[in-house]
Amino acid sequence: MSKALIDKLNRDKHLEKEEWVTLLSGYTDDDRAYAAGIAREISNSRFGNKIFIRGIVEFSNVCKNDCYYCGIRRSNTNVQRYRLTPDEILDCCDEGYELGFRTFVLQSGEDKSYTNDTLCDIVRRIKAAHPDCAVTLSLGELTYDEYKALREAGADRYLLRHETADKAHYEKLHPAEMSWDNRMECLKYLKELGYQTGAGIMVGSPYQTAECIAEDMLFFESFKPEMIGIGPFLPHKDTPFRDEPKGSYELTLFLLSLCRILLPDVLLPATTALGTIRPNGREEGVKAGANVIMPNLSPTAVRKKYMLYDNKICTGDESAQCRGCLEMRMKSIGYEVAVSRGDHI
Repeated sequence: MSKALIDKLNRDKHLEKEEWVTLLSGYTDDDRAYAAGIAREISNSRFGNKIFIRGIVEFSNVCKNDCYYCGIRRSNTNVQRYRLTPDEILDCCDEGYELGFRTFVLQSGEDKSYTNDTLCDIVRRIKAAHPDCAVTLSLGELTYDEYKALREAGADRYLLRHETADKAHYEKLHPAEMSWDNRMECLKYLKELGYQTGAGIMVGSPYQTAECIAEDMLFFESFKPEMIGIGPFLPHKDTPFRDEPKGSYELTLFLLSLCRILLPDVLLPATTALGTIRPNGREEGVKAGANVIMPNLSPTAVRKKYMLYDNKICTGDESAQCRGCLEMRMKSIGYEVAVSRGDHI
């Protein structure tokens, strides 16, 4: 039954909600391997054996939000907070450029001490220094006008995980002042403004059901994000979800394959969370259909402070170490790291 549904997805690029629930509830390791084979074939036909790298600069771990799953939530008093200056952010990008990175991802908590003018200026400076590079932002929920100004300043892409397409589920993961409707509105704005837009979910987040994930897959089909970020839920010791179980590694890999089959051209990262849950998680992610890896370019002095979940990997490595290690890891499974922007086709 599962293989028939995988074949149908491959043929029609669509399943009904009940079919998604059936597929996600009853798959075996054999089905997972079958989906991964199809996904890898699709990925190789679209991108060859090239893996795109994005250098992440986590420039602030200050956040006004209090999401129940996140280690840098507002009410976590055990976090050593930090902010990088614009010059420090630029230095990270300069170093990344020397190492062959042609996309920089500026990521932070929702930190309102950086005005939109400051952020626009940072984007303009990166683009002026490295005109052949793409700038991706991951700054959370902003207004339409703020997104517009950043786009006009030169930002190319924006990552905003929708977390869940099920409103009731969203409300179990976030405090009352946060709004699922607003999150979805933000994603709509990003598309309208011409950003290559990334959405995504945590696999195995508390209260998630097969029905929730079925809604997510239907959302991906209709919204058609250019990027999909999927990683397993990993608990953090200083959050209300500290005792919740980790998300399933196997289901994460299966969903990567299904996303590749559903949206053949999508940019699909094998996430750091996948590498945290299993030492070879990112390689297995690539073998399941992923084609992007996002190493950390943040200064090593601050990396351990940007802990969204416990035991995050690569927090002590220098950027060059990370880049070299990645190259070897990809080579070991027959892939090579591409020195390019790696845009959505």
